[in-house]
Amino acid sequence: MERSAAMTRDWIATARTLSEALPYLQRYDGATIVIKFGGHAMGDEKEMADFARDIVLMKQCNVNPVVVHGGGPMINEMLQRLAIPSEFVDGKRVSDAATVEVVEMVLSGRINKRIVQAINAQGGKAIGLSGKDANLMICEKDIRTTLRDGEEVAVDLGFVGKPVEMHPEILTNFLGSDFIPVVAPVGMGRNGETFNVNGDTAAGAVAAAMKADRLLLLTDVAGVKDAAGTVLTELNAAAVRDLTASGVISGGMIPKTQTALEAIEGGVRAVVILDGRAPHAVLLELFTAHGAGTLIRAA
Repeated sequence: MERSAAMTRDWIATARTLSEALPYLQRYDGATIVIKFGGHAMGDEKEMADFARDIVLMKQCNVNPVVVHGGGPMINEMLQRLAIPSEFVDGKRVSDAATVEVVEMVLSGRINKRIVQAINAQGGKAIGLSGKDANLMICEKDIRTTLRDGEEVAVDLGFVGKPVEMHPEILTNFLGSDFIPVVAPVGMGRNGETFNVNGDTAAGAVAAAMKADRLLLLTDVAGVKDAAGTVLTELNAAAVRDLTASGVISGGMIPKTQTALEAIEGGVRAVVILDGRAPHAVLLELFTAHGAGTLIRAA
């Protein structure tokens, strides 16, 4: 009897949650949401399955998810297995011809198809793509400067690219269909070169090109934190710049917030940096009053 009563309470709580989600379901009806998937969750089968289930649920609710993924740890593993040394400059992998060949193999092959398979296993219809398909992502070399002996010098990162021209038609063709695009961050140069593109950068470029309603950057941290270590739930572009200038936003969070600012400037309504390790983080952010992570808007 007690067990039956407890189960009834659980079902009532579930029904209440679904009911409370109604205004958010209406708010995102037909919306395009670009999700950058990466970090710890990619290497865990259960978390991969949970993420895939959430993506399929979004699609079932008439939201248009576009998944862009990374894959740094898996690339590292394959390069080590093939005895190809890796060099990093300010967090960017120097990619010679041998390295970028492995990068494409791992991103467009192993990782992309794992995500596609996981979504399809949950009843979805995922389609695996890369930035090369239909000239989605045309890139140029990403030339970086770094400090050496107190002087700024330009560093050639090899086949590391930055998107300079986007052709999102292949993705917009999926809007309103049953299909869920999954994009590997591999781009193409104007002369046919293959470029390795940072996953966050690629997601931001895709979101801006599609004028997405939201860009969700799933990470291994809870969001942007203030000087005391408290997660900031909402920021505008000016606040992000001030926190960066003062050193509060630092390290690996800088490229994520920079991606957020560039996406917003490109026409994305808002960007959320959130912890992809949290159960159902995407659903919490979109369909509940609770939200998750840090929401960044233009003003």
